Amino acid sequence: MNIMRRVFLRLLGVSIVSSLALFIGAPFLVYRRSATSRRKEDEGVIYTPRNGLRIVLPLPRLRGAISLEEAIANRRSIREYLDEPIALDQLSQVLWAAQGITETRYGFRAAPSAGATYPLEIYAVVAPRGVAYRDGFLDPGSYKYLPHSHELLLVKKGDLVSQLYRAAIEQEWVREAPVNLVITAVYERTTKRYGSRGIRYVHMEAGHAGQNIYLQATAIGLATVAIGAFIDEDVRRIIGASEKEHPLYIMPLAKPRSIYRLEEDKFIEYIQINRK
Repeated sequence: MNIMRRVFLRLLGVSIVSSLALFIGAPFLVYRRSATSRRKEDEGVIYTPRNGLRIVLPLPRLRGAISLEEAIANRRSIREYLDEPIALDQLSQVLWAAQGITETRYGFRAAPSAGATYPLEIYAVVAPRGVAYRDGFLDPGSYKYLPHSHELLLVKKGDLVSQLYRAAIEQEWVREAPVNLVITAVYERTTKRYGSRGIRYVHMEAGHAGQNIYLQATAIGLATVAIGAFIDEDVRRIIGASEKEHPLYIMPLAKPRSIYRLEEDKFIEYIQINRK
């Protein structure tokens, strides 16, 4: 009788453990299926218990319509924008140019980083009807760019543009842009290796990323301007960044009211005049 009882309890225990394992493992199984299905889609929305709402971005193009030389020649700080949304693939391209992966063995990124410490984080503050997405628009809010998976993670949902505008000392181009990119830095990622000099390296890196944003925006017909005047703590709170992150740049992203073009004959004339 005691033997039968022990066998029954043992079988019951195995059954309970198996059921718990299946129950606990279910979210991770869903996550794996989502990851598999994601590879079959160009873009989409995926929710997982581990990572929250994520927007799968279209893959960036590795070849453009204009040359690097043209992008450099026509890069300008532009503050007047059309009242139109930008496309999700345009946002995707600019985010990749700023911090996207450009080397697949070590995960190196588009902008150089001291010791590959990568202290920068990029947020996209999307206005209502700011980003055309499928048959509608991306939900307004603050999204964090995830370079390794090329996705956006929703951090805060809602219209944050007016708050960001006030935090940016009421600069109109922040309020008028359909998207504002915010670059933050976690200094400790770099200073723990390079000491106080790492602060300089972080600021250099922010400049590299900012220039990449300028050039990529120019190459795909968008406009931007680098903004450094804002109330740091307010910006950090509005976008939902951690306390370790320090905002360094706000860069509106929009369609320009007019497109700047450097005219070659005037450029040559300018150089010749200044050689005399």
